[in-house]
Amino acid sequence: MLMVVQGRKKQAAVIGFFEVCIYVTALGKVVSSLDNIGNLLAYALGFSCGNYIGIYIESRIALGKLAAQIILKSQSDQCLIEKLREYGFGVTVLKGEGREGSKEVLNVVINRKDLPKLKNIVYDYDKEAFITVSSINPVNGGYFSSIKKK
Repeated sequence: MLMVVQGRKKQAAVIGFFEVCIYVTALGKVVSSLDNIGNLLAYALGFSCGNYIGIYIESRIALGKLAAQIILKSQSDQCLIEKLREYGFGVTVLKGEGREGSKEVLNVVINRKDLPKLKNIVYDYDKEAFITVSSINPVNGGYFSSIKKK
């Protein structure tokens, strides 16, 4: 499902093929002997474990892109922006108006796997920063480089 949402047609088709083969085989075993509660429980347990493991694997692989918007509690300055750029993040700065007056909004498009690194850098600078993150697809153009480990 994630592959479909992210527009990865070929991967979604291949994974979907094998997923349906396994599903039909397992369901056939369960339906052929509905009087056997063990088969039904094993199917239900396998389904729930499959969901859990799938979510875990997906979070570890972290495919896709995210758009992060960062609003600092403290007044933003070039220091954080330069630090983010130094680590390889592309940063676009916009002017925003909120309840507490004018603020700078930092827009950063990142690979999902780089989100913890981005949060660490921002929260080291401002522990009360407001960060929103949205999944985006597709991304064309822009600035992307490999994020430095530092």
